[in-house]
Amino acid sequence: MTLLDRSIWMGKAFSGGWKEAGGGQAAVIEPATGSELARVGIASASDITAATAVAAAAQPAWAATPHPQRAAILRRAAEIWLANAAEIEDWSIREGGKIPPAAQFETHVATEEIFEAATLPSRPYGELLPSEQQHLSFAERVPVGVVGVISPFNFPQILAIRSVAPALALGNAVVLKPDPRTAVCGGVVLARVFEEAGLPDGLLHVLPGGPDVGEALVTDARTSVISFTGSTAAGRRVGALAGQHLKRVHLELGGNSALIVLEDADLDKAASAGAWGSFLHQGQICMTTGRHLVHESVYDDYVARLAAKASHLPVGDPASGQAAIGPIIDERQRDKIHTLVTGSIQAGATLAAGGTYEGLFYQPTVLSDVAPSMPAYASEVFGPVAPVIRFGTADEVAKLAADSEYGLSLGILTRDVMRGLDLARQIPTGIVHINDQTVDDAPNTPFGGIRASGTGARFGGSANLDAFTDTRWVTIRGDIAPYPF
Repeated sequence: MTLLDRSIWMGKAFSGGWKEAGGGQAAVIEPATGSELARVGIASASDITAATAVAAAAQPAWAATPHPQRAAILRRAAEIWLANAAEIEDWSIREGGKIPPAAQFETHVATEEIFEAATLPSRPYGELLPSEQQHLSFAERVPVGVVGVISPFNFPQILAIRSVAPALALGNAVVLKPDPRTAVCGGVVLARVFEEAGLPDGLLHVLPGGPDVGEALVTDARTSVISFTGSTAAGRRVGALAGQHLKRVHLELGGNSALIVLEDADLDKAASAGAWGSFLHQGQICMTTGRHLVHESVYDDYVARLAAKASHLPVGDPASGQAAIGPIIDERQRDKIHTLVTGSIQAGATLAAGGTYEGLFYQPTVLSDVAPSMPAYASEVFGPVAPVIRFGTADEVAKLAADSEYGLSLGILTRDVMRGLDLARQIPTGIVHINDQTVDDAPNTPFGGIRASGTGARFGGSANLDAFTDTRWVTIRGDIAPYPF
């Protein structure tokens, strides 16, 4: 029996063990072929209510568990994930549409997220505070209780585990709602890993479901913190609901990240970086390079090189091992991509490469002669599309890059790194990469966007302490204080 043996979880959800779910079952579809791979249980709102009750009851004992024991379970979970990487990666390829290197990258980062989270239980959890009174005054971090996590389809392992692992490590219970389109990669995997690692019963619940299930999780009185990763439109609704219920919410949302190519950049390397930034995992990444801003003196050469890259990337079933570009997750997303591309061409953009599809396979696309008002430039495409716009001066490119509702990631390519850093300081984003494209992630770094890309909440490393604990002020006196009343 393997970690992901279907006989364990087929048609079920994980909440106090593997059980039938209130919302019935849904097919797990392979986007490359349309084949049904398995079935998973789909939760109902009542399943959320039951899960949070169990989680809230189990959490105090877990918070009181000595920190070495909590850390040991986290480390064991990471080791189990590593030991079963090949099986997990096969599901990422088939269910998630990832090419093998992208699947391998995801399992690597996911395991590193758990290892990093395993360091949290032993970190200092408070600080002594000066006081004019005769008492000991200090602040301590305490678990929030039950954390609700809502994760998306595109990198389902990473975008679930980066909240689940630190929340558990810090003494909380977790209810996870993964996207039903990747309920195995982003749900079953986590449940099975922590089940095998010996996590006590009731602390982790994995309940795939639709918007009604997400709303139930956000509004449930027992969830103290919500961690949401997804579209900006959905994030606005989650934020509004959380605000109504006076609940802390971490929103990691969409992006339309700019890659700036200055006139002194190495164009061969720049085009390679730009292609990776726009076409990795079919552009279905929040940090995807959505706008290429290129100096007018090298614009035509860059477009030609980028279009050549796009034209030579093989598109097909990632399970074949021969594809660099796999399928779009579903028809709805594919049609959105194509509408933005065709709308931009109708508005005057030139199609330098791609712009066509077969089934869910969308050709890597390069658009030149782009204006800021064109749909594929102004919107988050979430597909393998690279709109390229020209600029003349540093002031012009700073204004172009900053002129977006989003503020997630920024890449600047130049031989003069200090010039690049000075330019970056004029463009508001949560992440900056000098001489790299816009897509990157690491477990020990603060991650998050501003503006419509998120609330500025940070995940990773020490930032997780702020995300998944509350701060409590405590004073201690040797005797009861005297008062004049």
